[in-house]
Amino acid sequence: MPPLIPHFSALAADYDVFLCDVWGVVHNGVTAWPEACDALMRARAKGASVVFITNSPRPSEQVGRQLARLHVPRETYDAMVSSGDVTRAVIKARPRQTLFHLGPERDASVFAGLDVRLQPLETADYVVCTGLVDDESETPQDYRATLERMLARKLFMVCGNPDVVVERGDKLVYCAGALADAYQTMGGEVLYAGKPYKPIYEMALRLAATAAGREAGFNRVLAIGDSVRTDLKGARTMGIDFLFITSGIHAEEVGGRERPDATALGSVFAAAGDMPKAVMRQLMW
Repeated sequence: MPPLIPHFSALAADYDVFLCDVWGVVHNGVTAWPEACDALMRARAKGASVVFITNSPRPSEQVGRQLARLHVPRETYDAMVSSGDVTRAVIKARPRQTLFHLGPERDASVFAGLDVRLQPLETADYVVCTGLVDDESETPQDYRATLERMLARKLFMVCGNPDVVVERGDKLVYCAGALADAYQTMGGEVLYAGKPYKPIYEMALRLAATAAGREAGFNRVLAIGDSVRTDLKGARTMGIDFLFITSGIHAEEVGGRERPDATALGSVFAAAGDMPKAVMRQLMW
């Protein structure tokens, strides 16, 4: 069982780069956590590079504006990469194909500045999924008929946010990953643009090297996140250490936000088939 540590400073000196999840670690979609921001700023002040790595389906520039509205200081991070950035790279690689956007209108910024042609599901060449149209009231089951129509046409799906659920305030809402998983289970072809898959980590490490002026060895990189499915798995796939934050999406599974239970934590990690380097309730210096 990995140690449950009270302070980030106990680990920080051993690493040069921190690849930090955003939603669930730095904020919960409604409120930023000052302690987490302070911890990352202190790490940067000691010479480390911090790259935010998020499964948001929007471009990183727009995510940055959201962070500013939530009062996350710009000094908290050196750079950021989003699933939206990876999705845009996939779209650019398919310049003559039309696409159907499955998701809310607020995510349309992922297409900004790109030469794309949006088409109805019946005529599009492939699908870009950024989430449920109304994630406040809908569930993946509401999309069964849509997914069946996609499967009948053998449409390829780009999943712009591999998260299944995310915190919004004090509740969980479904994300694009839930629809992508359902489509893949039905036999559909899916490309997941974010964590836990390598492309987003490779982009993040390039940004970290640019910020630091040098590359860091994988033994000097620590990923931080609150999801075993995306954050833990992604870090281990890349061969880098991982710090698990318990007060995020797995809070109820591990015994609550205030006092995580060691037995429950062990069960979550056993089910994931991997262990983090360490565990914290909330990121703080």
